[in-house]
Amino acid sequence: MKLGFLVDLNLCMGCKGCEIACKVENEVPLSSWRLRVKYIDMGTFPDTSRSFTPLRCNHCENAPCERICPVSALHYLDNGIVNIDSARCIGCAGCMMACPYGAIYMDPESNTADKCTYCAHRVESGLMPACVVACPVEANIFGDVEDETSHISRYIMEHRGAVQVRKPEKHTDPKHYYVGGGNQTLNPLAHERIEGYGLFNNITTLDTIGDPNHSILDRFITPIFGGHNDHLTNESFLEFEQGQDENKKEKGGHH
Repeated sequence: MKLGFLVDLNLCMGCKGCEIACKVENEVPLSSWRLRVKYIDMGTFPDTSRSFTPLRCNHCENAPCERICPVSALHYLDNGIVNIDSARCIGCAGCMMACPYGAIYMDPESNTADKCTYCAHRVESGLMPACVVACPVEANIFGDVEDETSHISRYIMEHRGAVQVRKPEKHTDPKHYYVGGGNQTLNPLAHERIEGYGLFNNITTLDTIGDPNHSILDRFITPIFGGHNDHLTNESFLEFEQGQDENKKEKGGHH
């Protein structure tokens, strides 16, 4: 048995239900994620589109995180899942640096590494991962890739030639597959950022930024002493203080 995961990006609608289900099921701390759904916008108005891509551990057959772990906290289960034993982890973060997919994070509460385990505790009980159950459009497909009759194997066969993995050049042999979405959803370098445009509109620039004859100090003292052509000296500051004292005396105040 070799368990694998497939996401049909043609079906994913970006509801992020899988993100929340994963976080609740595995009690993932705030600011940390085992699973996240990224999106990219393509094209220019009015011809635009948005694509969503769920990202999680790829459970590679040749996993660099498993090889680098000095205490074997990361290890393979018989079903192919790359599991992690937090009781053995020493928090060296070697696995985080070795993973080419950025799928491992450091738990801020236990100071140990953690990641998606395909909900190994649920799989052991004969249940599907929480994200699979939560997906309203059944975009997440999970099962035995070595069983030709399994849903995931039949899905891969039906979409032969359109199945992709992330960073195949790393030769990690990931067991997480994608159908649809195009190269831009999986390869950040393939996504073109149009020059001169930001997230919302066209970016413009100022001819000059501020007054080139002004310093930072001038921003505070100009309202008091006048324009930037005034020559400021210690005597001018003393004269200003004396003038302030005289004004207070005339108004009946005291220094």
